[in-house]
Amino acid sequence: VQLQASGGGWVQAGGSLRLSCAASGRTFSTYNMGWFRQAPGKEREFVAVITKSGTSTYVADSVKGRFTISRNNVENTVLLQMNSLKPEDTAVYYCAASPRGLFYASNYTYWGQGTQVTVSS
Repeated sequence: VQLQASGGGWVQAGGSLRLSCAASGRTFSTYNMGWFRQAPGKEREFVAVITKSGTSTYVADSVKGRFTISRNNVENTVLLQMNSLKPEDTAVYYCAASPRGLFYASNYTYWGQGTQVTVSS
């Protein structure tokens, strides 16, 4: 599976962005799809995940109520809608695919290249 993330950019605090991750291959629906982020000088952290069929989603406490993850198994895409953005959301955001497991980076086999999100105060 090859993953291509897009949609990052610069936004003022309180604004919104929508990240998109396009996947190649016919096995997209066999992977849980997650988003992680990494800020300068910090470890990569879990943001959100959606299960293979899309029936369950989980988000980190730090983004709960602001970020929503969704997927389309026909178009092989996963989206991360980010609202009410805060300066602390500034990071490189990565989409990733996991055959099993949900919350840990080590569960994920395939990673996209990352897209920068910058939120100014």
